Amino acid sequence: MPNHTTWLTFILGAMKDNLDANAEAIGNSLMNGHPPSWMSFEPIIAAIFVAAVVLILAFLARSRLVKLDEAVIPDDKLSLRTFMEVFLGYFYDLAKSMMGPERAKKYFPIIGTSAIFVFFANVMALIPGMPVATSNLNITLGCAIVVFVLFNFYGIKTNGWGYIKHLAGPAWYLAPLVFVIEIISLCVRPITLAVRLMLNMSVDHLILSIFVSLVALVVPVPLMVLGCLIVLIQTLVFTLLTTIYISLATEHEHH
Repeated sequence: MPNHTTWLTFILGAMKDNLDANAEAIGNSLMNGHPPSWMSFEPIIAAIFVAAVVLILAFLARSRLVKLDEAVIPDDKLSLRTFMEVFLGYFYDLAKSMMGPERAKKYFPIIGTSAIFVFFANVMALIPGMPVATSNLNITLGCAIVVFVLFNFYGIKTNGWGYIKHLAGPAWYLAPLVFVIEIISLCVRPITLAVRLMLNMSVDHLILSIFVSLVALVVPVPLMVLGCLIVLIQTLVFTLLTTIYISLATEHEHH
């Protein structure tokens, strides 16, 4: 994907010599003399920044729920607590409708974390000059691999050998073929999760950056409205697929 400049690019540029030295040392030991570019540190720092923002907002929202009466009575206007309740409540209801209340409560930490991290990382695309963590394949693939490892772990923990047996299909004589197909299908899931999110956010942020650099006022507004829809849709798609994968993996064997 084409590179674009953000404020973080200039910050990292000021640290270029140090980052180049570190990248060369890492590259010599791990990549046979082909060090990664110093620019490769930008999406990692952007992801850390998003995670820090999410943690701060979570603690602020949690502080509003200390008293029982504040937890029961909703705010009379839009606030951080109201936003968090509505946002996470929507995805909890989505998970509950797919896997039932018991499993939704058990697995919602990973579902809710995926939703809120992807959403806030995507929102950065609406701010010209801000780095977008989800426009980088390393970040989206990392998120997808976490989901991949966890839903397989949950499946094995819930169904034991039955989870592996299910991949072989209903008939023993079809097992060699079906098992290979199912394994390929499982391995493709994190790739599609990562590539879909990365491509959509990269293109959206790149187009918005181009139009803002050409015409700073009025013209980019429709694109920003479209960008809001893309942010919401991509968050929904990633979280919905995460919920589906966990739901399928944790279903009891007889289902």
